[in-house]
Amino acid sequence: MDAIVDFEPLPPFQDSAPAPDKVVQGQPRQQLWNVRSSSDGRFHVGEWASTVGAWRVSYTEYELCRLLEGVVRLRDAQGGERIYRAGESFVIEPGFCGIFEVMEPCRKLYAIYE
Repeated sequence: MDAIVDFEPLPPFQDSAPAPDKVVQGQPRQQLWNVRSSSDGRFHVGEWASTVGAWRVSYTEYELCRLLEGVVRLRDAQGGERIYRAGESFVIEPGFCGIFEVMEPCRKLYAIYE
């Protein structure tokens, strides 16, 4: 079935980290398993994991997240914050600027639309 994409087994991961000038706390390391991207490069889906740390973000895309493990905190530029734990889902919309903080090592499913 070409129109259905399975997450098992995951493809090899890409190891990365936030740009050093964006990091505000810790030394976060990240792993990305991009399972599928659309042919126009505007839609992506997969899994992502990170160690503890915090960095500045500025979203130009929509991202649906389903936290599988860990705890994250999102703080906006006005000082508002939300904490999400394993089992919870959230959407980040274009225009969100703030801090993405991994409080406990985390892993999430993501779907991104640019």
